[in-house]
Amino acid sequence: LTPLLDGVGTLEVAGPGFVNLRLTDEYLRRALGIMSRDAMEAGGRLGVPIANYKKRIVVDYSSPNIAKEMHVGHLRSTIIGDTLSNVLEFAGHDVVRLNHVGDWGTQFGMLVEHMRDEYPEALVIGGGGDDDGERRERVDLGDLVVLYKAAKKRFDSDPDFKVRARDGVVRLQGGDPETIAAWEALCDASRVEYRKIYDALDIEGLEERGESYYNPYLADLVSDLESRGLAVESNGAIAVFLEGYANRDGTPLPMIVRKSDGGYNYAATDLAAIRHRVTIDDGERADRVLYVTDSGQSQHFDMVFAAARLAGYVPDGVSLEHVPFGLVQGEDGKKFATRSGDTVRLKDLLDEAVRIAGEDIRSRMMEGGENGDRSELTDALSSVARTVGIGAVKYADLSMNRESNYKFSYGRMLSLNGNTAPYMLYAYARICGIVRKATGQGEDESIVWPVPAPEILIEHDAERQLMRNLVKLPDILGEVEADLYPNRLCDYLFETSQKFNQFYENCSVNNAETPELKASRLSLCTVSAATIRLLMNLLGIPVVEKL
Repeated sequence: LTPLLDGVGTLEVAGPGFVNLRLTDEYLRRALGIMSRDAMEAGGRLGVPIANYKKRIVVDYSSPNIAKEMHVGHLRSTIIGDTLSNVLEFAGHDVVRLNHVGDWGTQFGMLVEHMRDEYPEALVIGGGGDDDGERRERVDLGDLVVLYKAAKKRFDSDPDFKVRARDGVVRLQGGDPETIAAWEALCDASRVEYRKIYDALDIEGLEERGESYYNPYLADLVSDLESRGLAVESNGAIAVFLEGYANRDGTPLPMIVRKSDGGYNYAATDLAAIRHRVTIDDGERADRVLYVTDSGQSQHFDMVFAAARLAGYVPDGVSLEHVPFGLVQGEDGKKFATRSGDTVRLKDLLDEAVRIAGEDIRSRMMEGGENGDRSELTDALSSVARTVGIGAVKYADLSMNRESNYKFSYGRMLSLNGNTAPYMLYAYARICGIVRKATGQGEDESIVWPVPAPEILIEHDAERQLMRNLVKLPDILGEVEADLYPNRLCDYLFETSQKFNQFYENCSVNNAETPELKASRLSLCTVSAATIRLLMNLLGIPVVEKL
């Protein structure tokens, strides 16, 4: 509070437990001056300070399964995790983005044995190098999805094939070259398709660290848990029993780390991952680890975190945090699915959003008499349609409290009204237009932002209200860094755009009474636009200067 005292005009008690502080105009002018100058710098932070204590933070998100297409459930983990990583990096922390893909387990015995019959070329052992990679990638993910369903059908109906599949798991775990070659073909072909989704969502820096990575650590992990008296035999399996966790009938709830057939469970992999991320010298040595998964896994992570701490795997001061999110539902409030009841593929969902955005741009052009005979969008407008469509999907998700279920609606998310990506993109483009007009710049030119005003002036209360909102930026980012709710960024963006609209309705920029006042108001435009641009970029959504 001390650094702010000079800027506080009045303090008043506003009910039990609340104190209102009113910032002085002098403080607002000084703060906006700093923000306007910072906005002109490459990578300007708008006065937001770097964290005093830099942490190493692991963010575990996305986590698709090999040989399966990404669906809408992966969307939430991917974009929430990416946004939180962006915010934490902007705060100055060292962020490690990990993709804990499902690339190991009993299902791969089933898949490999089916491939042995249907795709024998995938099991051919080459001489290594690029040729092996090209050969493996010839099995595309579309084929793999069909393959998975066919393999599962055989596994459920053919006892002989089920035996082969189980033997295949043993060969995979034992490092059999042919089996490993087929497994690598599955992984490589899956990565090709995942990369297309990540490129569409503009996801960068996500390092794959699948379940298979932790296999060498599992046997030692279970032995260590047993030696500490935490893991015990239970019906042929090895399990950890934690105080406070029980089945519905009241019996202790086991957290199985090794199954009765000798295979390892998810809990063992997650415990090994924790050790690697916070304890092992050649691991990440993280101070904070975030797991961005659906809320249905909350109990699993509660138990894994508790077991890790009991085993001494988590040093004092290290934070393990589950970042849960709710379900994506259809507009009827039921499971979001196709008409046939299948899970909606993420690729189809994104393509449809871009298509609708393109149709909207085309229809508005025709209504305005502009290029009315054009059936196809220009490359530039197609790029805008992609920005709007993908941005709308992202923003609709991120604007919701992540723990809530939300109803997926193309109509709502692509609306130009309300707290949506199109509205925010339009708000940014509108400010660009205001500045262009006030500074005599052409509409087709890339905008050049005016130099900061020598002095920020306050002649109308709408200016004051906009400034009060803009100076909250560091607090909003700090809240998201601590509490991990991206919707606060969206709420603040919407509030900022509304405050700017009120400012523009009451305060002329181009026809301001004096050159000094015009310069001041242009600086308010610059800071408002820079705030929108910064936060949209943190949300993973690029802005456009004309819409």
